[in-house]
Amino acid sequence: MNGLHGIIFANEERAGLQELVGPRCSASIPFGGRYRAVDFALSNMVNAGITDVGLVTHGQYQSLLDHVGTGKAWDLSRKRGGLSFLPPFNDSGSRGIMPYRGNVEALAAVRSYLDTIRQDHVVLADGDLVANLPITEIFEEHMKTGADITVVCGNDSFAIDDGTYFEMDGSHRITEVLVKMRNPRGYRGLDTFILSTKLLKELVDDCSGKDQYSWRRAVLQARKDTLHLHAYIWNGFAAQIRSVQEYYDRSMQLLNPEIRADLFTPKRPVLAKSADKASAYVGPEGHIGNSLVADGCRIEGTVENSILFSGVTVEAGAVVQGCILFRDSAIRKDAEVSYVIADKNVEILERRRLMGYATHPVVIAKNSKV
Repeated sequence: MNGLHGIIFANEERAGLQELVGPRCSASIPFGGRYRAVDFALSNMVNAGITDVGLVTHGQYQSLLDHVGTGKAWDLSRKRGGLSFLPPFNDSGSRGIMPYRGNVEALAAVRSYLDTIRQDHVVLADGDLVANLPITEIFEEHMKTGADITVVCGNDSFAIDDGTYFEMDGSHRITEVLVKMRNPRGYRGLDTFILSTKLLKELVDDCSGKDQYSWRRAVLQARKDTLHLHAYIWNGFAAQIRSVQEYYDRSMQLLNPEIRADLFTPKRPVLAKSADKASAYVGPEGHIGNSLVADGCRIEGTVENSILFSGVTVEAGAVVQGCILFRDSAIRKDAEVSYVIADKNVEILERRRLMGYATHPVVIAKNSKV
């Protein structure tokens, strides 16, 4: 889509994700057996025909750089335009060079990049939103309504403690912007916005001159009465990776075929970096029930209601129940694990028993041996 430019923020360290963000930012968290969270934001834009995308980094971004690379998997490796990595620092000032405090400050730090945008409109999105959004349809509604900013909102029961919520009138014009509500009401914002490039630069310049750095407070809250904020309601699957519990719950929802079909619709394929692994192997005594198992796995024990990323090994006699096992993890002979999220290269030794709960999964840090 020649009229849209994409900017993705991989910009916040989520304290609620505990060990999962020790070696990575939330946009780089594995999801769904073969994807990273950022794959969905990139795919949403590419599926809408967007060819120019800026990826704003923040803390712990090496894993993200390794995964995204040149953007070739999303056809964003181009001589002109394509994928651009934007630095994780604010501009120099009285505080010196430091990681930025909010999205507006991040954009102010790359103000010269904004001047290179060739398209008339920009879509801003968080890199840790897992949703298959119809960006083309959202942009068409934005143009039709004449809104200054179109805000994508979710319509589901999952509440985000640090999220933004919106109340609106019958025409979906936003009338109230609520931030970090103890008892949320209205529609949950999915931190995806469409606005004109001209307006974006004006907002960044104005906020920068007033030392305002928060998109939520300095733009959405402060200007809700002077700007036309329009809500696009998304009724499909949408997960914001902000806590271990939501990560686990939303991942487990993918075991429902209807939810998988909603997220992975053929109309808008989710693109990802290839794992380059052989097909999964299931031994004579191996058993898999209601699980997602990626290529390269070797299953000789029992796997039930679980999600296994590539290269996972489950040895004979081992039992895996309600778990999420990241790449190259190993469950040794006769071990039992239930309601566990194991990061990359975790090894559970023979005859060990490790049990969490569906309401409180156990997280095992990368490269651990238990």
